Amino acid sequence: QVQLVESGGGLVQAGVSLRLSCAASGNTFSTLSVGWFRQAPGKAREFVATISWRGSNTAYADSVKGRFTISRDNAKNTVYLQMNSLKPEDTAVYYCAGDRTSLLYTTVRSYAYWGQGTQVTVSS
Repeated sequence: QVQLVESGGGLVQAGVSLRLSCAASGNTFSTLSVGWFRQAPGKAREFVATISWRGSNTAYADSVKGRFTISRDNAKNTVYLQMNSLKPEDTAVYYCAGDRTSLLYTTVRSYAYWGQGTQVTVSS
C-alpha cells in the first residue's frame, strides 16, 4: 500500500512562486509514476503535470507549461511541483497521485493512489 501526503500549499499573491511536495510512504516509490492534479470549487479535477518513475519523462497541461516544473527525488520518496508566476486561476486544491507504471498518465482514473490534497490560493 502506498500513502501520499501533499504539503506546501498556502495563500499567496499573483506572480509569486510556491513549491508543493508529495511525500510517499513505503519502499516502492521509485516504481511509481506520479502526477499532480488540481480541483477548483465547482469544477472537475484536472491534470497538471506528471513524471515517470525515473524522472526522465514529464508532461504538463497547456495551462501551466512554462510556469510549473515537476521533479522527483527517489532517495527522499518525494515529488515536487515548482509553481512560478502564479495566477488567480491557479487557485485550487492540489492533489498528487501515483500508479505503478512506466507510462505517463494524464487522466484521474489512471491513478490508483491519491493524497488528501493541499490548498493553493492565489490572490490578485
